[in-house]
This record gives sequence, C-alpha cells and structure tokens, in this order.
Amino acid sequence: MSKKVPYKVYLEENELPRQWYNIQADLPSPVDPYLNPRTQELVGPADLTPIFPMGLIMQEVSQERYIDIPEEVLEKYRSFRATPLCRAYALEKKLGTPAKIYYKYEGATPSGSHKLNTAIPQVYYNKIEGIKRLATETGAGQWGSALAIATQMFGLECKVYMVRVSYDQKPYRKHLMETFGATIVASPSMDTNTGRAILAEHPDSLGSLGIAISEAVEDAATHDDTNYALGSVLNHVILHQTIIGQEAIKQFEKIDEYPDVVIGCCGGGSNYSGIAFPFVKERLDGKKKTRFVAVEPTACPTLTKGKYTYDFGDSAKFTPLTMMYTLGHDFMPPGIHAGGLRYHGDSALLSKLVNLGIIEARAVHQTETFEAAVTFARAEGILPAPESAHAIRAAIDEALECKETGEERTILFCLSGHGHFDLSAYEAYNSGKLTDVDYTDEMLAEGFACIPEIKK
Repeated sequence: MSKKVPYKVYLEENELPRQWYNIQADLPSPVDPYLNPRTQELVGPADLTPIFPMGLIMQEVSQERYIDIPEEVLEKYRSFRATPLCRAYALEKKLGTPAKIYYKYEGATPSGSHKLNTAIPQVYYNKIEGIKRLATETGAGQWGSALAIATQMFGLECKVYMVRVSYDQKPYRKHLMETFGATIVASPSMDTNTGRAILAEHPDSLGSLGIAISEAVEDAATHDDTNYALGSVLNHVILHQTIIGQEAIKQFEKIDEYPDVVIGCCGGGSNYSGIAFPFVKERLDGKKKTRFVAVEPTACPTLTKGKYTYDFGDSAKFTPLTMMYTLGHDFMPPGIHAGGLRYHGDSALLSKLVNLGIIEARAVHQTETFEAAVTFARAEGILPAPESAHAIRAAIDEALECKETGEERTILFCLSGHGHFDLSAYEAYNSGKLTDVDYTDEMLAEGFACIPEIKK
C-alpha cells in the first residue's frame, strides 16, 4: 500500500528555481544549426535581430547549462509560482489502479496555462531593448492570452494573429485577450501580404499555425518598433518552460517520490519539454531510468508519422530552416478542437531527443482524448484543456496497464491548462458530434512534397 502524501505539494517563495535549465549543455550530440531560408547558409545571431531582441537570441544559441532568471522576471513569477504538484487520488480510485498518478497543474496561472512562463521573460527582454510592440500567432488562444497579459505587465502593445478555426471556435479566448489590451485578427487576415495572398486563393481557409506565424513575422519585420514572439518550438521558449520540471523535482523530493514515466501533450513542444527536460537530465546523467512520453493527436501526427529533416517553421517560408519532425510547412490541419496541437513541426530539441530514442511519441484520437478528459474532470474536479487531455489519455492508459499487471508505477503528467474556454468542444463531445480524424498516407505524401531539398 502506498504511503499517504498530501493532495497538493507546494514550494515556498525562497525555494523557487532561480535559473532556467538549458538541455543543450547535456545533449549526447548538438542539434543541427538553423539555416537561412533563402541561401541555406548557417544562421548567426545577427540574422535574427530583425524580429528578436539580442537577449533572447543569445539564449537561443547558448550552451550554458543554467541561465539566471532576471530579478524582474522572478518578481512576476512569484505572483503565481510555484504551481502545485497534485496527487490524483480520486482518479486512481476511479480507475482501480495500483499506480500513483501525479500532475503538475499549470492551469493555476493568470492566463490559465503554462504559456505565461515564457511570455513574461520574452516581453521583459524586448522591453529592455526598447521594443514598443509585439506581434504573435496563437492556435487555441492560450499563448495569445499569456502574451496579452505579459505585455500589459510591462506596458507594450500586442497584436495577435489567431488561427481562423480557433477564432471561430473559441470566442471567449479572443475576448480575454482584448480585455488585456491586445488587438486580435483571424488568420489568414487582410492585414498582411501573406494573409491577403492566401485568402485570394483560399477564401474559406481555416488557417494554420504556419500561416499565422508567417503573418506575425511579416508584421514584425515591417515595423521598426515591433518584434515577434513565439509561444513554443524555439530553444529559448523551451528554456523558460523548464521552471515547470525543476519545481516538480523539488516537490517530489519533499515527498520522497520520483516518477517512472513523465507524460505531456505535444504540439510545438513547450509544455512537454518544460516538464520533461529537467528529468531527462537525470536520465542522461545515468541517475534515473525514467521513461518519457510525448502525446499528440492522430490528426496532426508530427512526431509519430512526420519526417525528421530540415523544413520551414511557417507557410510563407520566412523563418529559418530547422531540423525537426515535420509534416511539411504547407500542412493544413483538420479543424480539431485541440487547436494548440495543430502545428506541422516540433521543437528542434525535442525532435532530437525523439530521434535519439530518449523520448517516446504516441498519437491518440480526439474522442478517446475527450473521454479521458471527462473521466479526469469528474474524478478530480478540474476541466482540462483539450490539449492537456492528450496527456491525461496517456496517463490513464499507463495506469490501466498497471491495473492489469499489478505494477506500482509512479506517473507524472503536465496538466498544461484548464478548459474553461473550451466548452464548445465539450458540448460537441457530450452530444456525440465529435469525430475522429486520421492522417492518411495520401495526406503525408502531399505534405512531404513541399519539404525543401537541402544543399550538401
């Protein structure tokens, strides 16, 4: 019988991590460098200055293991961190499993998700370099909400290009961003050359993160007072999110526990890398044998069916070529409700670890994901975001496997955000309107056809 531990484990303010963890210092081999989208030459820090502040660029390329968190950022973090590490006793009982299930609850932040962990430092570094305005994209609206809140904290303006299908599905996310002073448009939009060109050819386009990124990058590149901010994928974004996993390690130490498996949903990779990478370090150091499972939708199977190669991060081919798992930059995803997981590529760092076999990838269907979300909500009293529900699905499957084998496995997953603005998705599930989407071989072939050939 497992020992009784608190339902929630917290940290005191003086126990908060004061540094971000940079996994680039511990990789078995370096990630492949970014390439210029036009010349395919190596990208240097100066190439990124038109859209990013130098403080973030240096973090992007840094090989230092730990990077100090500025005091101004720590001050903002202290208002909502550390987030709780929770033991899911009610879910364990409902499943009848001997497994111990823990979740790190990032929905307790002001924006309702993990995204504020990187929005705050990104706005801070732009602010100290004199930038007045930030442009960005958002899928489900969680990143846009976080950036809207963070820009309000530091007095910057914010323009958000929101993927059209999510703009229509999640109006309250839009209203939240507007409440915090952001300007929101549906992407593709008439505000950029990229958007106008796409709408001319596809007036009914549902949009994609790749298109929205192109619009935001174009916006930043054509305004002297504006930079671009990205909520996932890039190395500096992953870096900022490692505060999640570092907190979790300290919280497990308090209760003398340690996870056998670490699970998270995966779109671009920020929340999963954030919780997993500090634990991955201990495996790379030979101290632990933890398993790592990144979970994505079958409708957007980047890690499970994608190609590991260089590709553009956006549809208009503005961004550097990145070595990653990709479905092709022209990827137009089905309109599933997990809008934050509808991206054609993944973090270069996460992709590297998947390619090395250190992180496993798993794809799950939309209906079984919502089934898990409802099971969790009824047991634990928290309505999860559709994205986070992918992690819950895999955690429940692990727990049910333990029920069959009798193994007392310790499971940790990242509950990356709440689903209070996703009730239309739950209405569709509860009324039986939600359907599953598989990514076919024909769709794969069409997506792969746009991937560029790289000069040797």
